[in-house]
Amino acid sequence: MGKSLVIVESPAKAKTINKFLGKDFTVLASIGHIKDLPKSKLGVEIENDFEPQYEVIKGKANTIKELKKAGKSAEKIYLAPDPDREGEAIAWHIAQEIDKKNEKTMRVLFNEITEKAVKEAIDHPTVLDKNKFEAQQARRVLDRLVGYQVSPILWDKVRRGLSAGRVQSVAVRLICDREREIQAFVPKEYWSISAEFETGNKERFTARLAKKDNKKLELNNEGESKEALREIEGAEFKVGEIETKETKRNPSPPFTTSKLQQESSRKLGFTAKKTMMLAQQLYEGVDIGDEGPVGLISYMRTDSTRISNEAIAAARAYIEGKYGAGYLPGKPLVYKTRKKTQDAHEAIRPTYFQYTPDEVKKFLSKDQFKLYQLIWNRFIACQMAPALIDQTRVQIPARNYTFAASGSTIKFPGFMAVYIEGQDIEEEKEERLPALKKDEPLTLAGITPAQHFTQPPPRFTEASLVKELEENGIGRPSTYAAIISTVQEREYVLKDKTQLKPTELGFMVTDLLIQSFPEILDVEFTAHMEEELDMIEEGQTPWRKTMEEFYAPFKESLEKAKKDMKNLKAEETPTDVICDKCGKAMNIKWGRKGKFLACSGYPECKNTKDFTVDESGKVTPVERVAETSETPCPKCGKQMVVKSGRFGRFLACSDYPNCKSTLPVTTGIPCPNDDGGMLVERRTKRGRVFFSCSKYPKCDYATWELPKAAAE
Repeated sequence: MGKSLVIVESPAKAKTINKFLGKDFTVLASIGHIKDLPKSKLGVEIENDFEPQYEVIKGKANTIKELKKAGKSAEKIYLAPDPDREGEAIAWHIAQEIDKKNEKTMRVLFNEITEKAVKEAIDHPTVLDKNKFEAQQARRVLDRLVGYQVSPILWDKVRRGLSAGRVQSVAVRLICDREREIQAFVPKEYWSISAEFETGNKERFTARLAKKDNKKLELNNEGESKEALREIEGAEFKVGEIETKETKRNPSPPFTTSKLQQESSRKLGFTAKKTMMLAQQLYEGVDIGDEGPVGLISYMRTDSTRISNEAIAAARAYIEGKYGAGYLPGKPLVYKTRKKTQDAHEAIRPTYFQYTPDEVKKFLSKDQFKLYQLIWNRFIACQMAPALIDQTRVQIPARNYTFAASGSTIKFPGFMAVYIEGQDIEEEKEERLPALKKDEPLTLAGITPAQHFTQPPPRFTEASLVKELEENGIGRPSTYAAIISTVQEREYVLKDKTQLKPTELGFMVTDLLIQSFPEILDVEFTAHMEEELDMIEEGQTPWRKTMEEFYAPFKESLEKAKKDMKNLKAEETPTDVICDKCGKAMNIKWGRKGKFLACSGYPECKNTKDFTVDESGKVTPVERVAETSETPCPKCGKQMVVKSGRFGRFLACSDYPNCKSTLPVTTGIPCPNDDGGMLVERRTKRGRVFFSCSKYPKCDYATWELPKAAAE
């Protein structure tokens, strides 16, 4: 009997699984996809029924050779990439390369990397899922048709390097639409009146003026506020109606992918991309001392809240042992799953209940621990008893007016002893009221009128954008992190602290795409395409038929856009500004960094300037002042200035062209890995900013984000 071969996509996953299966198995990793559509061309034969032209990914030839060699001598081949569409595509392409006749290849699926789950999957293999593979292929082809055919139009009309995407562009539209709502918002004035009352026991509490003549009171301006104060002046105060009732607050369901991304953003400040990277590490396996690699959580790409009976039983046993029987509901809590959910997986949960966060903290990185603790607490809380809260509402009559105060006390914490869900916008916390009795006299200690203005809708954060995408059925949880990263990398969106703001480029490109491709940019149409992909996965629709129905109208829009889309590169807006070098008029043009003033005498005169526009529309040129640096030139000692080039910002000697010395822009933050080294700003070939040690290549430390504490 020869060995069996198990193929996964990750070396970490291979290491974790290898310790379960023993000497009769060889476990190898494909290291992600081995085949994909080519980068240099469309890679889809549109006239040949949308046939994709897959090719081996650069650098994967040796991996395929190794897998083929191992597969040839193996008795059985188990394909074990992740249990989703991407994993199915990886498995499908591996099978095509190493066992074309499919004589000894089987598919194995597991939602957690535990010994029990892996061995059960090996004992009960299944076949490759053609429908799931074709759903992934359909998404890949759809995205390629849009991205590779719309993006070149933007290169011609706006600037090179821009991209359009079937889902990415809709996400940018949501952010732009919200920004326009904010810009168009007209604040409305209103007033409030708060009073501080004191009891006979010298205890104080605050109440708010709520009613007049038993009707809800609205104070729209200062005059109405002063009138109310005049009418209340001199009134006697005593406690009126007191209403106390017990309310029950139930725990939140266990994490789905999108909810994990939202809570991780709110509570930990992690980006969606960082959250998914850390979750992948916890799922695939982390070295836990002598135990070796252990998969600490179940599969992290899921939109289901389903929990296995075994996991529920383990959670209940843990809760009873740690918190007592009073914290355990009479029967397990079951959470309803949304109608459109793909219920193949469980919710995200811990896999081993002996590995509490505190138990494994010393083996995890700081960020791994934070995320694991978040997942652990949310899951334990979801099987705990409800919290019981006493809510008290008090009315205080003042002639024909009524003040109202409310407060709450936690009677029994229940699940809140472990976990409370975060909010995008923190709710006002109710104060705790003193013990009050009806008709008890009160002394007015102070009364305060306050002016307010209604607020526009808030800008999206990563958490609220993920929520919006999910609620509108745009993309899938596994794609949210990539969407949010891409729109920032393309400079369509900037992150201001936690808020996502569209750039001028983002507005410009969105408006052009809406005009030329209204369907592609339509939220409902994009959601409908996701439903079509789900139907392909369920075997209800042939994937090529979906491509045909999509492409016919899309092709018409493409041809129209090539001719009719506004050409910003060629567009010039005349101004009254006179060029200070040649005396000709200057025009507003569009360039890589947005709008600028350029001399109409170009190319004879290449004078350019920045400008401002006031409320009347008057254009005023602004002199460009070089941003200086405290760093002296290493060659001549003169001051360095910050400049921009095709690869981003850099420092150049102010004595250029006499001295052509350059340096990267420093952040002023010490490198965590090297004494004396500083983190400097660099860019990838695609233009994305990252930070690396100034002593590279001696120190190869690099990061996409500055350390949080240092950045602040």
